[in-house]
Amino acid sequence: MTDLTGFSEPVRQLWQLSSPCVLCPRRCRAKRNDGQIGFCGIGELPLVSSVGPHFGEESVLVGPGGSGTIFFAGCNLGCVFCQNYDISHYRHGRPMTVEQLAEAMLAVQQRGCSNVNLVTPTHVSALIAAAIELTRQDRLMLPIVYNCGGYESLDTLRLLEGFVDIYMPDMKYADGNVAKELSAAADYPQVCFEAVKEMHRQVGDLQIVGGLARRGLLVRHLVLPENQAGSFKVIDFLAKHVSRQTAINIMDQYRPCFEAAAHPKINRRPCSEEISSVRDYAIQKGINVLL
Repeated sequence: MTDLTGFSEPVRQLWQLSSPCVLCPRRCRAKRNDGQIGFCGIGELPLVSSVGPHFGEESVLVGPGGSGTIFFAGCNLGCVFCQNYDISHYRHGRPMTVEQLAEAMLAVQQRGCSNVNLVTPTHVSALIAAAIELTRQDRLMLPIVYNCGGYESLDTLRLLEGFVDIYMPDMKYADGNVAKELSAAADYPQVCFEAVKEMHRQVGDLQIVGGLARRGLLVRHLVLPENQAGSFKVIDFLAKHVSRQTAINIMDQYRPCFEAAAHPKINRRPCSEEISSVRDYAIQKGINVLL
């Protein structure tokens, strides 16, 4: 069992939420400290697939040294079209202790990366917060990016306040029926929308200094064919309930992966008109569309 003696109260509370696990909205109550696993497929320690600079992220995250990505195996969503299914669904990775995770964060700083980019962190957020606390004692100076699927618990997010500099959630769907079919999360829209409001409350609009993001909210939205993502409703929500200055990356790289072929409406790439119509609508609404 991980010893969190001496850590802050938020870290200890996050640890308590992790076993029986209620860290994410599924609240599966797996006793992870006793070796049980829940929906995410991960036990007490995080599994890390890779650590290092990544140059394929948004330009405001990359810079000359790349974004310092730490890819966590497992996921609290069950997306049938997952492009990282070997990591998220098949959970390829090696276990890391809090101390090893802290060392990984410091390592990407030493390699000249622009930030620490935590990819799919939700289900291991307790140990991530503990590792961040350790690295700050060792002078980690980089912004922390919380690169998540958007299916987040408000209780967990509130405990993460102060640990995260840049929230980068996906906003996948505006329709619960689609979310149920494609990600096994019928409550995704309302959960995600409330989570994004909380993220924005904590960090505000995206702040860019010298071409690099330092703090704030950066939303990702993947355009799906047949408007399965409910893109226009997502944009309306951001403009009305979050901020018209919200930074958003409207992503055009969807392709059928993993089990997508079994779902006819998403068994093709979106056409150029489907993508451009979403971008044009966001611009009309005054949203900060990243190019």
